[in-house]
Amino acid sequence: MMNSTIARRQFLKSAGAGALVGAGLGVNVPLAHAESANANVDLSKSPRFLTACCAYSYREQLTHGKMTMEDFILKAVELKVDAVDMTVYFLKSTDPGYLEGLRHLAYKNAVVFSGAACGSSMVQADAAKRDEVLKQIKGWIDVTDRLGASHLRIFAGPLPAGVTMPQATTWVVEGMKAACDYAAPKGIMLGLEDHAGVSQSADVCLEIMHRVNSPYAGINLDVTHFIPSATQDSYVQIAACIPYATVTHIRDHFDDQTPIDMDHLWQMFAKAGHKGYMSLEYEPGPHGEPAETGVPKALATIRELCRKYSSV
Repeated sequence: MMNSTIARRQFLKSAGAGALVGAGLGVNVPLAHAESANANVDLSKSPRFLTACCAYSYREQLTHGKMTMEDFILKAVELKVDAVDMTVYFLKSTDPGYLEGLRHLAYKNAVVFSGAACGSSMVQADAAKRDEVLKQIKGWIDVTDRLGASHLRIFAGPLPAGVTMPQATTWVVEGMKAACDYAAPKGIMLGLEDHAGVSQSADVCLEIMHRVNSPYAGINLDVTHFIPSATQDSYVQIAACIPYATVTHIRDHFDDQTPIDMDHLWQMFAKAGHKGYMSLEYEPGPHGEPAETGVPKALATIRELCRKYSSV
């Protein structure tokens, strides 16, 4: 009996993970890990999804003083997410000491900042205002850098009266080019969100990416906001933008309250070999649950899908 046990242990040590899976020995080796042992696997096509939560999910509490950003970082530990998205609307200040305190607290609790998110909008009819917005974005890049994050969400903004879409698109390209030039030496990505206004179609977002043409430019892909057209539904537009996705913002419904097929959504990202944070930006909707109960439930779904389709 002892010799048989020793022989089996030796086999388990020497056999590759793929052999164990193939032999059906009941060893709990995840398939993704078994595949990673194969030198022929193309890791660039292997999806890697990590869970995250946007501070905006707790906007009511953060706005009315029921929660601080320090509390939010500790909430991430309770929620067991991999990272948090630091929406800058809720920062108490931008003083270096305060930002460094948040960074230190996050490190002590093994919480990663998936990025920061500002509300600066680049489409302004007045050239002086466009210059001011660029100055603001540079300031938020500095804040992101001091937090120790590597991504900042920015907006294009709504289309002003009397301004054509080509004009507005050019202003976004010019502003984002200059902002990427500033962000690059700090190693910070800029993610243009597909938000209400100029950037609410995949075609416009992709045109901006192609014209900015920077490795530090991407799309902060909010899966809820694309406006369906006669030829492109929301899923087609999401799929088109996945190659440029930085941080992905997740809700379970589109802006018109139509439910999102979450499993299909994750399959799309997995097929593209996407690697990144799937960050909950909770919206209770007209009849939804408050964040206290709604956020944990939504994250449970996100966590399950990340485990189902991710290589980690």
